[in-house]
Amino acid sequence: MPRKSISEQSLTTDRWISFDPLDDEIIERLFKKSIHEGEERLMLAVLESAVEDFQKYVLARKPRGKQLFQHAEDWFLEKDSEELFSFENICETLGLHPDHIRKGLMVWKEARLKTHSVEGHQDRTKLASTRIRHHPVRLSKTA
Repeated sequence: MPRKSISEQSLTTDRWISFDPLDDEIIERLFKKSIHEGEERLMLAVLESAVEDFQKYVLARKPRGKQLFQHAEDWFLEKDSEELFSFENICETLGLHPDHIRKGLMVWKEARLKTHSVEGHQDRTKLASTRIRHHPVRLSKTA
C-alpha cells in the first residue's frame, strides 16, 4: 500500500485537514507553513504596534505617552541586535529594508514636530490678537 494515498486536493474537507498520519512529508509541510506564517503575522503585528506608538505619541506630554514614543523610537534605531523580535530581524524576515523605514519615520517625525511648532505659534498669535481686539466693556454711571 503506498504511503501517499491522500492527494493534495483531498487534504481539506469541511475546513478540516485530513491526511495520512504516516506521511511525514505532508505533516512537515503543513506545520512548517503554518508556523512560518504565524511567526510572520506576529512580527508584522509587532512592527505595526511600534509604528502606531511612534506616530500616536510623538507629541505626547504625559509621561506614559512619552515613554511609549521613546521605547518605539529606540527600538527602530537599535542596530545589530541579536533578539528575535528586533526591528532589523523583523524587517529581514518580512523582506523590508530597515534603513528605508527608519529614514521615513525620522522624516515624518521632523515634519510633524515642525508642523506642530508652527501650529502652536499660530494659535498663540491668534489668541493674543483676539485678546487685543476685544475691548473691555466700560461701565459708566448714568444720572
